[in-house]
Amino acid sequence: MLTKDFDYHLPMERIAQKPIEPRDQSNLMLINKHSGFGRIKHKKFVDIVDEFKKGDLIVWNSSKVFKARLFGELLSGEGQQLMDHKKKIEVFLVRPMENKGVWKVLARPGKHVSSGTKVRFAPGFECVVMAKEVDGTILVQFGYSDDEVKAKANKFGKVPIPPYVKDEVHELEIYQTIYADKEGSVAAPTAGFHFTPELIEKIKAKGVEFAEVTLHVGLGTFLPIKSERVEDHTMHSEQVELTQINADKINKAKEEGRRVIAVGTTTVRTLEGIAKLKSSKLIPYMGDINIFIKPGFKFEIVDALITNFHLPKSTLLMLVSAFLGNRKFMLKCYKVAVKKKYRFYSFGDAMFIK
Repeated sequence: MLTKDFDYHLPMERIAQKPIEPRDQSNLMLINKHSGFGRIKHKKFVDIVDEFKKGDLIVWNSSKVFKARLFGELLSGEGQQLMDHKKKIEVFLVRPMENKGVWKVLARPGKHVSSGTKVRFAPGFECVVMAKEVDGTILVQFGYSDDEVKAKANKFGKVPIPPYVKDEVHELEIYQTIYADKEGSVAAPTAGFHFTPELIEKIKAKGVEFAEVTLHVGLGTFLPIKSERVEDHTMHSEQVELTQINADKINKAKEEGRRVIAVGTTTVRTLEGIAKLKSSKLIPYMGDINIFIKPGFKFEIVDALITNFHLPKSTLLMLVSAFLGNRKFMLKCYKVAVKKKYRFYSFGDAMFIK
């Protein structure tokens, strides 16, 4: 399978720079994958309530974004004084490691850092470079707990808005789902942006239930595929959690033949990744997942998917193509979305595949 087979043309003006307000007024493409790949409908996201039925179980990712984008100055020399020309550096916090205070980060420009280099972001907020990894990431040591690092980042850092969003004045609340709860993501699980409190109440009134997982979004979601062959791409691990209560809810729905509807590709990867650990049945789990879902994948848990429109040649586009079961038809849907002026990517419109 070739990476170029998941490419498509997207005019720059179709990349959304800010969310629609209210959020549930975004456009919604409805795709019925059981109808011979011929049925596409167009509605507003608020109308998705009509697509649910009593007993459906909606599962979303409750991870919360923190201000993972930091700007600092390099210190070097005896006593670790600031360099004369004060070299600036941008550090992007990716995820904490198992060792206390150790984080995996990206740095720009990375050529200025080496083992032992100290970076100061603010008085009382600095780290020391431990090592450069072969994949381009860097390990750094902070002198505080992971929660303290996040707290300091939220005080001194910036919202990790994707590079295709040129307006960087967004507040953190804009780049967050309304049900975000567990802090740890460096990018939002954006399929959930479309839900409003009013819409959720309407959905609940139909007898639809809700469950949640946590996947702290990191590099695994957004790193581009650089290999010519899809199979040669390696996914980065991301931290996930599924509690006993939520595992029981989802297992019960599957046993009773009720639909499990995933909000976003991160939810899909969490559910399907954990299902692979124990014969298709979900178990409580806290740890890493690095599952790569591409065409040919056998889905065990997810019956329907709410998702946004993704970047060309991305692992996310491969996942939704796998779920639809037809790569060419998925690319056709994207072509239709461009023609009908749908808004793409994080702040863009939605698709419901059922």
